[in-house]
Amino acid sequence: MNSLVTPDWGLVFWTTVSFAVLFFLLAKFAWKPIMTAIYERERNIEDALLKAEAAKDEMSRLTNENEALLKQARAERDVILSEAKKLKDQIVAEAKEAAHAEGARQIELARVEINNQKAIAMADVKNQVASLSLEIAEKVLKQQLADSAKQDELVSQLLKEVKL
Repeated sequence: MNSLVTPDWGLVFWTTVSFAVLFFLLAKFAWKPIMTAIYERERNIEDALLKAEAAKDEMSRLTNENEALLKQARAERDVILSEAKKLKDQIVAEAKEAAHAEGARQIELARVEINNQKAIAMADVKNQVASLSLEIAEKVLKQQLADSAKQDELVSQLLKEVKL
C-alpha cells in the first residue's frame, strides 16, 4: 500500500525532466507570444475603456449643447410669437381705427348728401307749391275779377282781414 502512494525515483526523475523540458520549450517559444497577446489584450481593453469614457464625455457635452440649443430655440420661438402677437394686435387695432374713421366719414358724407337732397327736394316742393299757388290764384282772381261786384266784395274782405 505504501508503493501506491509513494512514487518511484525513476518516475519522479522522468516527470521532473519532462516538466523541465516542457517548461523550457514553453518559456522559449510560447511564453513571449502568450505574454505579448496578454499585454496587447490589456492595452486594447484600456484603449477601449478610454475611448468609451471619451465617447461618454462627448455624448454628455453634445447632450448639454443640444439642451442649450433647445432652450435657445424655445426662447427665440417665444420672442417671435410674442412679437407676432403684438404685431397682430397692432394691425387689428389699426384696422378697427381705420374702419371707425371710414365709417364716420361715410356717415358724415351720407348726412351731407341727405341734407343736400332734402334741401333740393324742399326747394323743388316750394317751387311747385308757389307755381301751383300762383296758377290757382290767377284762375281764382280771373274768375272773381270778371265781375265788378265780386271785385268790390274781395277788396272789402281783404281789408277786413288785414289788421293794422
